[in-house]
Amino acid sequence: MPADAPPPGLFTDEAGTTRCVWCQATPLYRNYHDSEWGFPVADERRLFEKICLEGFQAGLSWLTILNKRESFRSGFANFDAEQVARFDQRDVKRLLADAGIVRHAGKIASTINNAQRVLELRREFGSLGAYVWRLEPTPAERPARITLDALKTFTTASASVTLSKDLKKRGWSFVGPTTMYAFMQAMGLVNDHIEGCASRAAALKARKAFQPPQPGATPAA
Repeated sequence: MPADAPPPGLFTDEAGTTRCVWCQATPLYRNYHDSEWGFPVADERRLFEKICLEGFQAGLSWLTILNKRESFRSGFANFDAEQVARFDQRDVKRLLADAGIVRHAGKIASTINNAQRVLELRREFGSLGAYVWRLEPTPAERPARITLDALKTFTTASASVTLSKDLKKRGWSFVGPTTMYAFMQAMGLVNDHIEGCASRAAALKARKAFQPPQPGATPAA
């Protein structure tokens, strides 16, 4: 490796910014990496959206889903769980005809089902955010340093296994432990920006200032 090359798992762009290598493909992907991935989220809509889109991603790349995200938002009422929970067969037919999204009957049905399950969680915990954030891993559960080698061993975590099992018990679908770990990475429950990535410090700072939603609190709008 040349002396000025970034560590494994990172790349440096033409402007000299070093990022996680997975976002190298397009400007949209880089912006998602820089401004969303790994930054803590309490917003109900965004949390629900991400769980749903991670389910749609199964068997595909996240970039494929990201490129279609605005169409998904349009088709699924901006992932307002109360609205999606009321979707009926006319909505399913409409979505199956929508070329802007991934037209998978099982995943569409899962999204409607999971919206109904969100409403149940709110009645018990106050918000989806309060339910999810109570499972944030402790520092002792995380690698001492986030390197490419460390991340290769973290396709799941004990917290994502727990989250997956509990959601399935509550009737959710397309919420396997690997899918839930990807959700936790994206929503900032873990910070898996590799050491040396320009966004890692910003995500850490955001988490330090973040107040996780508490059970019984009003859901974030």
